[in-house]
Amino acid sequence: MIQKYEYKVIPAPAKGRKGPGIKGAEGRFAHGLETAINELALEGWEYLRADILPSEERQGLTSSQTVYRSMLVFRRPLELEGVDSPPPLPWDDHEEEELESAAEADEIEDNQDDTPDDDADGTDDDGTPRPDLPPRD
Repeated sequence: MIQKYEYKVIPAPAKGRKGPGIKGAEGRFAHGLETAINELALEGWEYLRADILPSEERQGLTSSQTVYRSMLVFRRPLELEGVDSPPPLPWDDHEEEELESAAEADEIEDNQDDTPDDDADGTDDDGTPRPDLPPRD
């Protein structure tokens, strides 16, 4: 059975966090990031990655601008027995059908003749030019 996960995305800390023995802006920033990751890890969330993603935001009354935000991505396994899990997503119902369709397409592709085309030079088997192709120089 394939393990299923739920995901959580939070904004990365914008400021550092003071702590004992931590010096400099870089150290405080690392400490703030570490604290955010460890807090979620205590709840069972596994840190996956940080992403910078575009976010379109309104600027004034009539215009908008794209702002890039740093986000932290976490995941944790879904409990499959007896625990409430989020409702199924619309594409979950079709996952098995898609896998079967992909397997069928691979099988059809594997069964096709892999020999090169004899008319790659624009002629029929007997060497006469094919009327549907322009003449080759």
